[in-house]
This record gives sequence, structure tokens and C-alpha cells, in this order.
Amino acid sequence: MEKKFRITIEGKQYIVAVEDLSIEDVQTLYPSPGSMHVTTTPVVHPTTTAATPVTATPGDEIAPLGGVVQEVHVSVGQEVNKGDKLISLEAMKMVTPVLAKHGGKITNIVVKAGDPVDAGQVLLTIG
Repeated sequence: MEKKFRITIEGKQYIVAVEDLSIEDVQTLYPSPGSMHVTTTPVVHPTTTAATPVTATPGDEIAPLGGVVQEVHVSVGQEVNKGDKLISLEAMKMVTPVLAKHGGKITNIVVKAGDPVDAGQVLLTIG
């Protein structure tokens, strides 16, 4: 008997089909070649999420890699200089700082600690 489950991993949904194999149905430890059939089910992703990449405009600081926002080190209205640490991203147990590419005032922060982000996603804007 086959059951389908919808699971969510890091904000992305997957549909997984699981087959119940009882003792009567099990014939051998390994299936014969060509006897396994894998079907795919399309997954519908939401059109708007916090992790949806957005086209960057001048002044936007973008994520250099996908990961999770560990900490936001600045706040809206704060003045920053080129090279200041803005955000810390964690990916594969490594923390990568996002540094200001130019100086100015923080005008908008799009993410918060704990948010998953994709490479190229806008994190904040420096005006």
C-alpha cells in the first residue's frame, strides 16, 4: 500500500510516496534489475516567500551564497562604512560575513535572524 506525504525542508515543500512493505510482500533482500519504478510528482512552490530572490538595484547588498541568516549586525538608519560587517550567513556549519560594498545609511533590511536565503537574494539596502 502506497501513502503520499508532504514534507517541508528549509521552507521548500516535497511530496514523498512511501510504500508499505509487509512481511508477506517481501520476496528478496535486493530487487531484481529493472523491477523498481520511480515516479515523480510535481511540487507547487509558493510564488512569494521570504527566500524568493529579487533583482538587485544599486545600493542593495545581496547574499553571496545560500544559507540561513545567523545575525543582522545593523539597523535601519545606521551609518555604515565600506567593509563593515552587515549580516552573518550560516551555510554548512560555516559562518560567512556579508560586508558593505560601499558606505552610507541603511534604508531597508529585508531579512531577520533565522530566515533562509538564496544566493543573489537582496538582504538590505544602503542609501
